[in-house]
Amino acid sequence: MQAGLIGPGPYRATKLWNEIVKLFVAGMPIRKHRIHFRSYDSCFCAFEAVDWMHELLKGNINFGPEVNRSQTVQLLKKFLKNHVIEDIKGGWGTEDFEDNNSLYRFPPSSPLKPYPRRRQYSTCRPVFPDWRDLDQGTNENHFLIQNNLLDSDTWWKRHSIAIGEVPECRLVRRRELSESTIEQIWKSMTLSHLQKILGLDSLNEVFDTKHANAAHIFYNVQKVNKHGVVVLENKSEELPHWVLSAMKCLANWPNGTEVKQSVYTGFERDVFRTIADYFKSMKEPLLTFRLYELFVNILGVLPKQQVAIEALQICCLLLPPENRRKLQLLMRMMARIGLNPEMPLLSDTSENRMLMVHTFSRCILCSEEEVDLDEILATRLVMFMMDNYQEILKIPVQLKNAVEEHLAHLQRVQIKYAGADADVLLPSHSFCHQIITEEFQEQQTDSSEAAATGLLEKIIADQQSSVKEKKKKLKQFQKSYPDIYKKRFPTPESEAVLFPEKPKFRQQLMFFALKKPFQPFQRTRSFRM
Repeated sequence: MQAGLIGPGPYRATKLWNEIVKLFVAGMPIRKHRIHFRSYDSCFCAFEAVDWMHELLKGNINFGPEVNRSQTVQLLKKFLKNHVIEDIKGGWGTEDFEDNNSLYRFPPSSPLKPYPRRRQYSTCRPVFPDWRDLDQGTNENHFLIQNNLLDSDTWWKRHSIAIGEVPECRLVRRRELSESTIEQIWKSMTLSHLQKILGLDSLNEVFDTKHANAAHIFYNVQKVNKHGVVVLENKSEELPHWVLSAMKCLANWPNGTEVKQSVYTGFERDVFRTIADYFKSMKEPLLTFRLYELFVNILGVLPKQQVAIEALQICCLLLPPENRRKLQLLMRMMARIGLNPEMPLLSDTSENRMLMVHTFSRCILCSEEEVDLDEILATRLVMFMMDNYQEILKIPVQLKNAVEEHLAHLQRVQIKYAGADADVLLPSHSFCHQIITEEFQEQQTDSSEAAATGLLEKIIADQQSSVKEKKKKLKQFQKSYPDIYKKRFPTPESEAVLFPEKPKFRQQLMFFALKKPFQPFQRTRSFRM
């Protein structure tokens, strides 16, 4: 049983895991075994599983011949940890798998992993204009008309000078584009190019595009030396001098100036160990945690070598400049050591080329949360990048030419005709950003609440309405938006402050009457005696 290529798309690592589990469960030979004077049916030895799985991985188009036996053992350890297999006594999880005669079997439960719940997006999809539509002439007019930026009547107004209908025109130079605008154009066209290479409907399936930093892309293109290596303006982000010297020493072995001095036996191994310790101590891999899923998806196009190189060229532009520079220097050292026949063996267990891959693969690519296939996936990608590093870490010529042509188009002199639309020039790149349904509903709620709150304050501040009218409006508002009203007037006293009670007329009369001393009525005595 053999699997087909799993191409780019969401949850590729989980798909690969489930695919290799299905192949192992369906194809691994099981039979009766006897151990410690006892027989067990439908089981297999650990070393038999390693042999069978190693051959499966090497022959599988999704993994390749770079997988070694040690990595196969690590994968089967994860099979035991995730209850894909169990020992003959039913133990799994805490037990450790070793390449020996121990017996294992398949559990009755399904070993496949469920796919994570996909983020649901609103109907708003990102739109990246195709720079091939930005050429002058017919393509530009077709692009404008298709996007409702230029109707047929306006087109005739613009071009009727040829038949003498509109004799008046004037030249207009577009304003200079700011650096931030240029950076955003680089970002949008870079993501558009990558999306087309991978053949995806949206990059959000494999990468949150809001994490793409426009300034990083622009810096990685502009700030390079004659060898194409990024030049850092902030020297604190540079490799330590001792690490850089050690890398130059091994990359130029034995002709580097650093090794002309007398060296001792095993010197090159100590230098290599120093470099490895530095990169292993980094808190984040060079390809970053955020871009992990994106680079894993590049593995889906590795059989198409040129397509994979173009995709990796774009992805490496998304890296922070300090990461890109370190990656360029590390890849150059790894490739030179692997191809240098004069370099002594740096390990007793592996030849230099594979040693480079196995030593630095997880320093270059790994996930923030441990993923079951991390080591195998990283090995395959790093092997490909090391073999093609000169092409991969170059600035993609096609993309650069397309962006420069578009920028020149936006800044060229424009001809405006009398009576034509005031602004029919092609706008700079803009696109709608996808959001999840929960975020859309939250924004909708926040906007509605803000509008209602503004209405309430407007009613309160209204000086033209009488007290009676204002109270009527507030009562209607309270009925419609009780929660918002309660936030504004949490107690009756807070509401009473807005309408202080006026003393009634009768009460005023009573008040003034009470100010005089009370004298009860007395009947006058009769004057008659």
